[in-house]
Amino acid sequence: MNRDLNSIHNIYFIGIGGIGMSALARYFKFLGKNVAGYDKTPTQITKDLEALGIQIHFTDDVSVIPKQYLEKEETLVVYTPAIPNTHTELNFFKSQSFSIKKRAEILGFITKDRYTLAVAGTHGKTTTTAILAHLLKESGAKVTAFLGGISENYNSNLVLEGDEVIVVEADEFDRSFLQLYPDIASVTSMDADHLDIYKKADALEESFNEFASKVKDHILVRNGLPLSGNTFGIDDDSDYCAQNIRIENGTYIFDLKTPSQLIKDLHLNLPGKHNLLNAITAFAMALLYGSPTTALAKALYSFRGVQRRFSYQIKSDSLVYVDDYAHHPTEIDALHQAIREMHPGKEVLAIFQPHLYSRTQDFGVDFARSLSQFDQLLLLDIYPARELPIEGVTSKWLLEMIDLEDKKIVSKESLIEEVLKSKAEVITTIGAGDIGEEVTSIKEALLKV
Repeated sequence: MNRDLNSIHNIYFIGIGGIGMSALARYFKFLGKNVAGYDKTPTQITKDLEALGIQIHFTDDVSVIPKQYLEKEETLVVYTPAIPNTHTELNFFKSQSFSIKKRAEILGFITKDRYTLAVAGTHGKTTTTAILAHLLKESGAKVTAFLGGISENYNSNLVLEGDEVIVVEADEFDRSFLQLYPDIASVTSMDADHLDIYKKADALEESFNEFASKVKDHILVRNGLPLSGNTFGIDDDSDYCAQNIRIENGTYIFDLKTPSQLIKDLHLNLPGKHNLLNAITAFAMALLYGSPTTALAKALYSFRGVQRRFSYQIKSDSLVYVDDYAHHPTEIDALHQAIREMHPGKEVLAIFQPHLYSRTQDFGVDFARSLSQFDQLLLLDIYPARELPIEGVTSKWLLEMIDLEDKKIVSKESLIEEVLKSKAEVITTIGAGDIGEEVTSIKEALLKV
């Protein structure tokens, strides 16, 4: 950044309700800065920020920006790449030559002079980062962590214990993670995604290679990925490897083999092999940082998860309702595996909201295959986020490729009615759009039956 943050009193966020943006807003509010912002619609996140005294409005209109944020020398404007180029407020700040930075640039600035642990990968970042932050905090490290989801342990996407070490999610979208210079990093996965940005999968791979080259001390890589570093995996020849895996009362118990020791009987209260990999990654990073093994084992046991990541809403003998953020075929496969492993033999209803026209187009066949694994499917319209429609790419187009007898397209208005008609014993809502806003209503309706 051209200017020292100390000289900036006002920070204005365009897209303040985003999960990464809101963590930064909380951080700067904590530092005593004046913080305000715009977002498209009110959500629980924006309500929580307003409760902290942060001013937020929901109209893209320069005239409603609080006057103090129009003082150029005093104000930094932060925006997310998801904001369209046509945004009135953003274009105003550009035309007036304000200091304007992307979210990733601010994270790069915050982490530049501090010991930083970063988690990269097309899937698993958020849960791994949240586990890592919890492990470090509970084992005594003075950690600040910027999370891409709401940790169930802290009911926040920001952990503030001190600035001895920073934990951050390294996002490959828009090549944001290349702004970071981590001391320890991990790469959990490198599946093709964000092809609206990268156009082809090998460009994504090149970007991960560039990220890996920036890591100063240690890099951990999922076994089998085309990157060099310490490997992690399950029942294989990895440097950090989960072995002797059992499930007891919905809890994984496993041993972790490291290059120097065998840590026995670790407990993880999250379902699914993907979460087991996330836990191994976080544990290995904490060990490389130097955290004590005994404290880490105790902390792992007390980790409660991340909202919208295999988040149990209802868990009884007769009915299970799980909400999950999965928005890529690989993530839906992981969710399906976890449900079948934890609730074998039960009929499963999936409610899916596709996220982005481009992603639906790029992975239509894979989405159809993943969704065909469930017993019943309710499919919502595609959530556009930052995009305009693509001709021919619709939920109807996707539905026709799905190999299920019990499948239909539903509107949000008729969703609860359709859910209540189902006799499924396990229900799961899936997607990264605004389907998360429907979860409480679905849960309440199911509990009334």
